[in-house]
Amino acid sequence: MAEPGVPQHATPQHYAPQLSSDNRRPTPAVGSERETLGAVLDWHRATFELKCAGLPPGRLSERAVPPSSLSLHGLVRHLAGVERWWFRIQFAGEDLPLLHYSDDDPDQDFDDLSGDVGEAFALWRAECERSRQITAAAASLDETGIRKRTGEPFSLRALLVDMIAEYARHNGHADLLREAIDGSIGR
Repeated sequence: MAEPGVPQHATPQHYAPQLSSDNRRPTPAVGSERETLGAVLDWHRATFELKCAGLPPGRLSERAVPPSSLSLHGLVRHLAGVERWWFRIQFAGEDLPLLHYSDDDPDQDFDDLSGDVGEAFALWRAECERSRQITAAAASLDETGIRKRTGEPFSLRALLVDMIAEYARHNGHADLLREAIDGSIGR
């Protein structure tokens, strides 16, 4: 039996700390499917950028969680390639080269950390912006692209859900890397 004056569903008092530099826009609590999916994907993109913020370029290239070869620099290269592959090449049908990939060197996004980290982030931001443009230009979430591997169609809706999952997975990696690099934690 509940005590008089004490709410039955008390609000927790201890939340994960929020990073002081957090300027992400909150996702809509109410909105259309398209608006919600786009906002959640952008929130995850901003989360990844936030996890990388404030580190000197050399630290972004650290492989800080052995035996994994992951680094924040490698993740940004990977995410730029993923954005291009899914939105531009497969969904929009643009004829472009792959980023940080070849059949002879399929893991170069993570393995080859030569090049300027700032340029890697600029390229990723440009790919994210092009993905937003493609999404905005689509008449509906039911528009389709074609999977290069199978020739089967996939909807923009499925693409947005898959990209949210991709970023959620890699944001978890970024959490661990950042904590190992400088002890930063937070949501």
